[in-house]
Amino acid sequence: MCTNVYSETCHLKADPNALLALHCGSLRKPVMAAACTRALCKLGGTFLRAPVVHRSATASYLLGNGLRRAYCSRGTGLRSKLLSARAGGGRLLGCAFLLGGGLGWYQAVKVSVQQHMAEDKQDPEGALKLVLYQYKTCPFCSKVRAFLDYHGAAYEIVEVNPVMRQEIKWSTYRKVPILMVNGELQLNDSSVIISSLKTLFISKDKSLTDIIHCYPEMKSVNDRGREVTEYNNKYWLMLSEAETAALYPQKGMQKEEMKWRQWADDWLVHLISPNVYRTTGEALASFDYIVREGKFGTVEGFFAKYVGAAAMYIISKRLKSRHNLQDDVRQDLYKAVNEWVAAIGRDRKFMGGSQPNLADLAVFGVLRVMEGLQAFQDMMDNTKVKHWYRRMERAALNHEGRA
Repeated sequence: MCTNVYSETCHLKADPNALLALHCGSLRKPVMAAACTRALCKLGGTFLRAPVVHRSATASYLLGNGLRRAYCSRGTGLRSKLLSARAGGGRLLGCAFLLGGGLGWYQAVKVSVQQHMAEDKQDPEGALKLVLYQYKTCPFCSKVRAFLDYHGAAYEIVEVNPVMRQEIKWSTYRKVPILMVNGELQLNDSSVIISSLKTLFISKDKSLTDIIHCYPEMKSVNDRGREVTEYNNKYWLMLSEAETAALYPQKGMQKEEMKWRQWADDWLVHLISPNVYRTTGEALASFDYIVREGKFGTVEGFFAKYVGAAAMYIISKRLKSRHNLQDDVRQDLYKAVNEWVAAIGRDRKFMGGSQPNLADLAVFGVLRVMEGLQAFQDMMDNTKVKHWYRRMERAALNHEGRA
């Protein structure tokens, strides 16, 4: 039994301080410039409206004190020259203040407009700098790639050496996928990564830092006494009621999507290894593919291919027993895939309807890791998944979810 399991519901509310910080961060310079120009214009108007005596005296005082502070001198000689014509000096100074204020208003408006235009052009998905740490043949990593490809999000891949894992030595979380966002925020767990980014793409007023807090980390001990890390709420999107209604217009769509996302993680994934390592020949072919596509040195690759294939052939037998699979594990794969196709039905192209939803992307990502192997070809030949799978390939390749 697992211990230390808890649930937590996250409610995102508008934070006035956060809004103020956003305002002060993005508009601070234009606002300060506008305030200064208002002061200059007001001062210039005061000079022009004031009597000549008051105007020149005030001008003399301001110039004298200003020059004294700026140059650490009394400034009386220069002041007397500038204001030798006392009646005209104040008027000229007033006009100068008004002219400076007008130019200041122009610059303030120009900066503000440019800033807003830049914000309008900025793509919230493309603006993120995403780095995915992965094993290419890992089904969980493939899920994340399927999601990012479909949504047209640019990302960099760092292939992790599965033996040494030096590429993620900086992380206390030692699994993949890991997604680094803008070089600062680390997202772990494929389902958390997908739910967080999907929430961000829809709720553009939320920050990713706030969103990730809605998926708290849970540590527990499994039935074999090992500590495991899970994430609460990971199949939920943190949306408002209006956003949820727009994304799931029909009753039951949200529940269906969450059910099949979890099915992909809890059941479908566990059918991959027993099928790709079903025989010694398939195990060797699978590790040949893994070594070819992964990040291995020459010696590591040799041992991974032959020793790894033998080890995984044995382990796959244990997995078959653990998950109560049939002697012919292909039949379990066929059954699962046909159940998925039946759940979509004849009237829908995807489980999401006319477009893939997160369940479509999860199942596609898991099945895709078998491409090029005998298990994949057998699945395509002996199930009804082919047409759906090809539609998913096109959707991901053409970034159909970019909008």
